[in-house]
Amino acid sequence: MAAKADNPSWLTVSKDQKHLFVVNENGPGQQDPVGRVSSYSIDPRNYQLTLVNQVQSLGNEPTHASVAADGRYLFVANYSVVEDPGGSLAVLPLDAQGKLSAPVQLSGHPASRVNPERQASNHVHSVVSSPDGNYVFVQDLGADKVFAYRYDSKANPERPLTPANPASVQLPPGSGPRHLLFSADGKHAWLTTEMSAQVAVFDYHDGQLTQTQLVDYAVGQPVSDKAGAALHASSDGKFLYVSNRGTANQLVVFGIDPATAHLKELQRRSVEGDHPREFSLDPTGKFLLIANQKSNEIVVIERDPNTGLLGKTVQKLPIDAPSDLKFLVRQ
Repeated sequence: MAAKADNPSWLTVSKDQKHLFVVNENGPGQQDPVGRVSSYSIDPRNYQLTLVNQVQSLGNEPTHASVAADGRYLFVANYSVVEDPGGSLAVLPLDAQGKLSAPVQLSGHPASRVNPERQASNHVHSVVSSPDGNYVFVQDLGADKVFAYRYDSKANPERPLTPANPASVQLPPGSGPRHLLFSADGKHAWLTTEMSAQVAVFDYHDGQLTQTQLVDYAVGQPVSDKAGAALHASSDGKFLYVSNRGTANQLVVFGIDPATAHLKELQRRSVEGDHPREFSLDPTGKFLLIANQKSNEIVVIERDPNTGLLGKTVQKLPIDAPSDLKFLVRQ
């Protein structure tokens, strides 16, 4: 164990690999009812963690975080399971030593209410900066929208985010946007929807996302059993991997068109467990590690870097409710 933490569900490593930021996905009814964010320093010799500090996220069940391109803020997605107060985007100042300060900005969005149970309020699920660092995109499951903000840390350090124009991108009603990933060249992006288990493909230019494709990767599954989750691309930009936590419990492998970023399904592979909330490609590209949260196991699968296809299972590691995996690259 590198560090003892209360309900750590998402890990964010700084660009220089000197700090790790962890959201503590706490909320009402839990042992700790307060959502928090923790900062750790990483020892480069043995990769041990030392707590720098911990602050409240000013929201319930924080579920995702990312560092601003200039390193001055940590953006936190407060998901908030309950309707009141609902989810929010929190902006936390971050200093060079990795110390977090209390949020200086909170933003919420109106819910779509298409699904009366899951979309009665907004549920911010992830926050991702554009490749140029000038914009921040917020995926809101409860609103069926991706919200766009202009980022300027110099103009107003107390409120570095302002709504972009256009301020949002509409997704299909009841789809529940979850995670967004930009292509390596910054010209395209892919988005998973949790409730409809789809991948939306976008062209990207100067703060604007334009949808060009929508792929259903849980065809035939009942709506109640769909649970789209994570997505990651191979380092060469040729393949996209998406997890579905629904009754199929699968990873879906797509080939990526180099010109349009459109997707073509290549393979469906069982995760050999339940609820693949996250997964990660190792730095060599030869293995894929799956965090099966409800079956309490990390599954390691071989991957062919040339074809992108997943092969045999080489290892299974028991661990209680794994929810995220991040690699540190040895310097």
